[in-house]
Amino acid sequence: MSKTHYEIIKDDFYINGKKTYSDITGSNSKIHGLLFNNRFIQGIFEDRNPKNSGKYDRFGKVYSAEENTESLIRALKSWYDCGIRAITVGLQGGGPIYTYSDWSVINTGSFSPDGKEMDEAYKQRLIRVIKACDEIGMLVIVSFLYQAQEHLLNDGVALMEAVKTASKFLSELNYTNVIIEVANEHDVGAFSKHPLIHSGEGIASLIRFAREWSQGKFAVGSSGGGGICKKEVIENSDVILIHGNGLRRQELYDFIRRIRKTASDKPIVCNEDSQMFGQLSISVATHTSWGYYNNMTKQEPPADWGITKGEDEFYAERLKQIIYNTPDQENEFYLQGFEDNNDIEGRRYIKLASRYPEKINYVEFYEDEKLIYTSFAEPFMLYSLTTWEQEPYSKKDSVNKFSAKIYLHNGEIVVKDVIFNNR
Repeated sequence: MSKTHYEIIKDDFYINGKKTYSDITGSNSKIHGLLFNNRFIQGIFEDRNPKNSGKYDRFGKVYSAEENTESLIRALKSWYDCGIRAITVGLQGGGPIYTYSDWSVINTGSFSPDGKEMDEAYKQRLIRVIKACDEIGMLVIVSFLYQAQEHLLNDGVALMEAVKTASKFLSELNYTNVIIEVANEHDVGAFSKHPLIHSGEGIASLIRFAREWSQGKFAVGSSGGGGICKKEVIENSDVILIHGNGLRRQELYDFIRRIRKTASDKPIVCNEDSQMFGQLSISVATHTSWGYYNNMTKQEPPADWGITKGEDEFYAERLKQIIYNTPDQENEFYLQGFEDNNDIEGRRYIKLASRYPEKINYVEFYEDEKLIYTSFAEPFMLYSLTTWEQEPYSKKDSVNKFSAKIYLHNGEIVVKDVIFNNR
């Protein structure tokens, strides 16, 4: 028997009969009813392509799909304790952007080519995640389809069959803590081949079918690309799932305002953005739920599902601060990316993590005394490409020290160094 069930009343979530976070003594009433969440899209991931064998044996680990799921389950309680009430996992995974430029080389094998069957191992891993979340009072947003895996299904009919198969499978489980995301960004990439999923009318139909095929047990929605939410999706979703990729705070705020004009009575849940937890302020201001997405620690298999030092740790602290409405602490900084077993074939991804990134004006990155890059916006990444992606860094043997010089809005300057042992 399921221990966790939820209701949606207007734009608020209730878990086990109580508005979320209202059960926490002294919590901030402004966030009651929200659903802060983490993108753990690779939580049940497996790659069946034999050409990729050994590709994920890295970060000091030998990859195992079963251990990957079990380590996620072990980490759930620590995230729950800091305020996370939902996670997103994907039946077709997500994009390990620092491993492949072409994600279609991955074969998750989660669905049969005709979409009429689900892989048994995937089923069992998903059940374990849903059960573990159910035990502690957390919801699972189950994302069915991913554009880079579109070619593994025969055609548009097979895509529809996959939605039917997954919806029926979930409906037959004795769990009530699931939200369905029909597709991860239905209007991007290879989905353009299929009007059934790419168009507003098509995805709206799939949302309605998923609701019917799951016997109305779960809230259903589908995300679009960053900053996109089609009218048909808004009108037909139980929960409006959005992605904030590429949007800074003002842009995210304005995006949500546009949705609110036509959907004042539905919950809006961003279940993918970036590491930019400064966006939490928009969540509070607009009464919308926000989703943390750290593509290095949480989307490159094998993921480290725990609260790692740097961005994860500062995010967890900030989330608790918002929930309890406590004063600012002293700011802290961490030069991230030089840890042991944190490179991908010698490539590292360097960032300046801060407890209060909003208080930073800009960051200069130096090799020894030579300025190599300046970052002017959160997340403060070396060689930034987007809000969630950056170019790699490879250290030259001649470099003895790497530094981040942090210029704060209050005029202070802080320097964080990493000293190399080049012997």
